[in-house]
Amino acid sequence: MAAIAAGPVRADFLPMPDHVVVVIEENHSYSEIIGSPSAPYINQLARSGASFTNSHGIEHPSQPNYLDIFSGSNQGVTADLGVSGLGARWPFTTPNLGAQLLAAGKTFIGYSESMPSVGYTGDGDLSPSQDNYRAKHNPWVMWQNDHPTSPNQLPSSVNRPFSDFPSDYSKLPTVSFVVPNEQNDMHSNTVPRADTWLHDNLDGYVQWAKSNNSLLIVTFDEDDGSQGNRIPTLFIGPMVNPGQYADSIDHYSLLRTLEDMYGLGNQGYLGGAANRDAIASPFVPEPATVLLLPIAGVALLVATRRASSPAT
Repeated sequence: MAAIAAGPVRADFLPMPDHVVVVIEENHSYSEIIGSPSAPYINQLARSGASFTNSHGIEHPSQPNYLDIFSGSNQGVTADLGVSGLGARWPFTTPNLGAQLLAAGKTFIGYSESMPSVGYTGDGDLSPSQDNYRAKHNPWVMWQNDHPTSPNQLPSSVNRPFSDFPSDYSKLPTVSFVVPNEQNDMHSNTVPRADTWLHDNLDGYVQWAKSNNSLLIVTFDEDDGSQGNRIPTLFIGPMVNPGQYADSIDHYSLLRTLEDMYGLGNQGYLGGAANRDAIASPFVPEPATVLLLPIAGVALLVATRRASSPAT
């Protein structure tokens, strides 16, 4: 299906999903995933939802991009430092999406696969040779402090292993992030393995979301360095008009969208998100078609709406 040209849209077209789950994958460019037979489930999601053909990471390497998507800034981190590499800067005191949601009476949790325990602050899992959990892929731990010195710091209770992801999806927070471990996010293992993991662990939520006003977002931290940081980004949910969208978007755009969905902008938009528009085009109602029906000499105006059809 040809990409739909981006055009002016209004943020008031944005829905307010009951739940949003954001999954972050690793280090693959758009053309390595979209249309690839190695990722059948992701491509199924792309056909059933909104697939963005001009989506980009902000920078390289991983950790700065995770910080960008969570706080609108890399917080001065330009390398993969984990937690220990931050030194006296940890924990951060700057504004972030989790703190915004909590201040607005919403809820937030970040779920990291293979993280050993709730509130864990180590840089890696307990078996580093297995290449699983890495703090560099967990931005919310960078603000974790159970004795906060700033209203922007986050309690350890929002930093949870993926094993705590509820099977009763109605118990999910307003916004959650899911980060598979490095064996399952395309970082250290194959695309098919990550694709299968996503199906096995998130398809239940996808099916439930269809009748429960909820949204799945799948994106990547960065590309493999070969395509100008162009990455896949997908929106899947009952409020989404399926298709390919040519909007020029990045991690700041995604952050701005989440802020606008939940009215968080009155707290001040986060960093680079202040200079982006919300991603509203997949939610804009289809244009109406007006039919003129002559009845007894009177022209009757009937507005109809073309139903969205799945992308092909």
